[in-house]
Amino acid sequence: MTTAARKLGSESCPSPDTEPLDVEKIRADFPILHQQIHGKPLVYLDNAATSQKPRAVIEAITRYYESSNANIHRGVHFLSEHATEEHEEARRTVQRFLNARSANEIVFVRGTTEAINLVTQTYGRAHVGAGDEVLITGMEHHSDIVPWQLLCNEKGAKLRAAPIDDNGALLLEEFARLLNPRTKIVAVTHVSNALGTINPVRKIVELAHQHGVPVLVDGAQAVPHIRVDVQALDCDFYAFSGHKIYGPTGIGVLYGKASHLNAMPPYQGGGDMIASVTFEKSTYNKVPYKFEAGTPDIAGAIGLGAALRYVESIGLDRIAAHEHDLLEYATQAISPIPGLRIVGTAKEKAGVLSFVFDTVHPHDIGTILDQEGIAIRTGHHCSQPVMQRFDIPATARASFALYNTREEVDALVRGIEKVREVFA
Repeated sequence: MTTAARKLGSESCPSPDTEPLDVEKIRADFPILHQQIHGKPLVYLDNAATSQKPRAVIEAITRYYESSNANIHRGVHFLSEHATEEHEEARRTVQRFLNARSANEIVFVRGTTEAINLVTQTYGRAHVGAGDEVLITGMEHHSDIVPWQLLCNEKGAKLRAAPIDDNGALLLEEFARLLNPRTKIVAVTHVSNALGTINPVRKIVELAHQHGVPVLVDGAQAVPHIRVDVQALDCDFYAFSGHKIYGPTGIGVLYGKASHLNAMPPYQGGGDMIASVTFEKSTYNKVPYKFEAGTPDIAGAIGLGAALRYVESIGLDRIAAHEHDLLEYATQAISPIPGLRIVGTAKEKAGVLSFVFDTVHPHDIGTILDQEGIAIRTGHHCSQPVMQRFDIPATARASFALYNTREEVDALVRGIEKVREVFA
C-alpha cells in the first residue's frame, strides 16, 4: 500500500505510535470550511491546488495591516522598524522550518514558479551553454519544464527527462544513466502534484553530486506533508509556495546554498537590491536582499511565517500519519468502483488520489461532485507530459490535508456513485 509523508524524503512510514490529530478541533481553526455549497456541507479536497487558511494566518495578516503597516528596510520610524523585524522573523521561521544553515539562504519570492525562474535566469544562464543538458523527470509540473525549455532554446542546450514507470515512479536507473558530463543542473519535483509520487530526493542528489551537478528541488507539494531538512537532503536549491502550506497566495521561498547565491547575479533590478547606484555603475546588496528587488510582499511573508508556526504546533509527523490514513482509506474505498482506475500507484505516495472513470470526462466528474458540495481538481494539473505518458487527456484529483476526514472520503465515494448513476 502507498506510504504518505516521509521525514526528510526518506522511505520510513509514519510511526504507528504518533498521537492522532484532533481533527474537529483543527477544523474549527479554518473559517471557510463551515459553509454549505449548493445546499451541501463543503468537502474541500483540492488541497494540492491550494490549501485553506487557519485563523492564525488570517489574524497575523490583519494584525500587520491594522498595527504595523509600513515599508521595510528603509525607515527609522517605529512602524518601519517593527514591520522589518516581523518580516525578518518570518525569514528566520522559514530557515528553521527547512533547517537551512542561515537565514541569508532564504529568498522570498512570489511562489515556486518564480523561484525556479530565478534559478534558470541566474545560475542557469551562467552555467548552461550550447550542447549542454538540463535533466528533469517525466513527472514535472509545467513550472519545472517551461523555464528550462526557454533557457535551453536560448542557449542551444538540450532538456532531458528521465522516464517514469506505469505506477508513476521514477526509473532511477534511467535517471542515473542520463547523467553525463554535459549535464549542468538537475531539477526534480519532491512530490508529484499529478500522481502523488514521492521521489527519492536524497538518492537523486547523491547521484547528481557524484557528477558535480547541482540539484534544484520543487517542493511545492512536499512541504505541507514531509518534514524537509535541506541540509540532510544536501540539495543546492529548494523551492516552495506559501499557499500550499496554509499560508497566503503570492508568497514563496527559494532556498539556495550560500555559495551559489553569492555567486549568482541579480534576478531583477530596483530598490533595496542595491548597495550603491550611479549612472555609470551599480553595486549590489548582500544575499538574500540581492534577489528581492522592490517592496516585497510583507504581509505575505508574515502570513507564511504564521502558517509554518501553525503547522509546527500540530506536528508534521502527526499530519503525515493522518493524511496517510486518509489516503489508504480513500484508495481502498474507490478501488472497487466499476470503471474507475487510479492513476499514480507508486509505492511512495503523498495524499494525492488521481483517477479516471470509464468514458466520463474528468470535468463532468468535477461538475457533478461540485453539486454535492465536493471540491476536487480536474484537468491535466499543469502536468501534460504526465497525461501523455498515461495516454489520457486529464484526471480527477482528490488531495488531502490535515483538516480532512474519513467522513469526507465517504462523501467523495457517494459522489462518484452519483456520477455512475448520471452516466449509466
